[in-house]
Amino acid sequence: MNKLDILSKKIYTLEQLKPQLAIWRFQDKKIVFTNGCFDLLHLGHIDYLAKSADLGQKLIVGLNSDQSISEIKGAGRPITDETSRTGILAALFFVDAVVLFDEQTPLNLIRGIKPDVIVKGADYTPDQIVGADIVLQNGGEVKTIAYLPGYSTTAIEGKIKNA
Repeated sequence: MNKLDILSKKIYTLEQLKPQLAIWRFQDKKIVFTNGCFDLLHLGHIDYLAKSADLGQKLIVGLNSDQSISEIKGAGRPITDETSRTGILAALFFVDAVVLFDEQTPLNLIRGIKPDVIVKGADYTPDQIVGADIVLQNGGEVKTIAYLPGYSTTAIEGKIKNA
């Protein structure tokens, strides 16, 4: 099996992920979920994802599809297509699963996954985090992580445009 085959085994649909979730739960693994666009992956993303992974044993990343990002951020976004973004995220050793979603929020994913921990950036308060209520009702935790200062896709995009 080559390395790219290994990456593709970390990219799931929600239905494909369900048997793997059952295995992880049988193994008593703490499942962490976060989501985002992760357009132009940078050090801030790596820091955030690594810290998210430290909150459990299995990290699932819900990834906004190209369609979803365009609806949220407008024309010209995403900069990097969903195939590239899923592959890059799957290449991170601390990411165990990547699941694309087309909706503007990952609510349906969270309902299907029922993670033990849900994580968002510290610019959110727990009451603003989509799916937090579901996680809390199932005995889980809601966590926020401070962003690494000075790193953002918007800043990178602006720097490129101004170059």
